[in-house]
This record gives sequence, C-alpha cells and structure tokens, in this order.
Amino acid sequence: MAKPNDSENKTAQPDDTIENRVYLFESLARAFVEKSADDLGSKNEDRRARALRGLADLAYVSCVVADGSQASPKAVRRRILSAAHLDEAQADAPDPSSAE
Repeated sequence: MAKPNDSENKTAQPDDTIENRVYLFESLARAFVEKSADDLGSKNEDRRARALRGLADLAYVSCVVADGSQASPKAVRRRILSAAHLDEAQADAPDPSSAE
C-alpha cells in the first residue's frame, strides 16, 4: 500500500480541519443553545448579546482546537486565553464612534 505524499496530506488537511471545526462547534453549541434558548430569543438586548457572545466564543474555541491538532493542550489553552485577554482589552477601550 502506497503512502500518500506530503502534497496530498497538505491538500487533505484543510477539509479535515473544517470538518473538525464544524463537528466541535455543533457539539458544543447544541448544549449551549438548549441552556440559553431564552437568552438567545430575549427581547433584552444585553441578554441576547451575552448569549451570542457565548456562541462566538464556542466557535472560536472549536477553531482553535481543530486547528491546533498538532499543538499541545497547554499551547491550545494559551491561545484561547490570550484571545480572551485581547477581547477584554478591546471591551475596555473607548468606542471611537462615540467620540464627539
């Protein structure tokens, strides 16, 4: 049985990564949506925004985990936490559209 060459592996990997992203997000989001259905459908913009932020975070985590299949768990954890830190810094920054 012939081994696939490196170029075949490189072309197959993006599809595998996308499939892994979708699978992970679907699994995580299903449980989240079940628990947060009221928030996602809320007329309260803050509740709805928090729930959507949760889904966005799950999507990001799914991508990091799927893309980091070669990385150690500690490296994946660092990447996720560093993104959370960057988002917190952006949230603390003044909104440029509100400048007078």
